[in-house]
Amino acid sequence: LSPQMCEKFTVCENSMEMLVQNNLNLPKVTEEDGCLLAGFDEEKCLKKLSSGLFTFQTYLEYVQETFTSEKQKVESLCYSTKHLATTIRQMVINPDEVVIPDSATQKSLLTKLKSDKTWIEKITTHLILRDFTSFMEKTVRAVRYLKNTRSVS
Repeated sequence: LSPQMCEKFTVCENSMEMLVQNNLNLPKVTEEDGCLLAGFDEEKCLKKLSSGLFTFQTYLEYVQETFTSEKQKVESLCYSTKHLATTIRQMVINPDEVVIPDSATQKSLLTKLKSDKTWIEKITTHLILRDFTSFMEKTVRAVRYLKNTRSVS
């Protein structure tokens, strides 16, 4: 079926339409997470940010393996992300409630991400970095908001 889809509708494995099939399940900050200014919920938000950053660790490890031209930068990013995830986790009232993927889940995800096609690897890396950037923007906003409200009270 795939070859026919490729021929007829140009939905090929190396086409932009494949981007729509982004099934990476990357962490996202949503309204329900309590991180937006309207309805800010400190505890809920910190748990989400910490668990999201821990989850991104595996995706960033994949980026480190595939984006070898920027190995040192990605290594630094992995280290910093883990440090931030741990720091935010320590701010949570019940740190044990922060969801951290176990090693079996991480290995399974890394295996699933790997592809023998360079184009798919590049797109996967792009999607991971794009969503990580978005997640970090929301993390910075939430931490900045938290910092400002804590210094006032």
